[in-house]
Amino acid sequence: MAERAADAVGDVLAALADPTRRQLLDLLSASGQASATTLADGLPVTRQAVAKHLAVLEAAGLVESVKVGREVRYAVRPEALEATARWMAALAADWDRRLARIKRFAEAAEQGLHRPKE
Repeated sequence: MAERAADAVGDVLAALADPTRRQLLDLLSASGQASATTLADGLPVTRQAVAKHLAVLEAAGLVESVKVGREVRYAVRPEALEATARWMAALAADWDRRLARIKRFAEAAEQGLHRPKE
């Protein structure tokens, strides 16, 4: 289970590494739902490129597609982002604990060096 969660976080981070995909998420967040054609109108890439980016986002669980008539519309799925944010918060808390421990060791060592000699 933990390995699958780690893979999901990795998929989300890999998908978000591309600025066009981040821009697509921003556009979808603002509009609620949109087709690849509509999204391509606001970007300097082709509709086919947008469709490929949307496929990566969908594979990572960041968007979902719904067929409406002959059109496929995409919408943001926040669950994958929320899981990734929780993972990042846990990682940050772990590093905060490690850094606090290093600080305590350094301060203790410094106090030991500056003790007056009797």
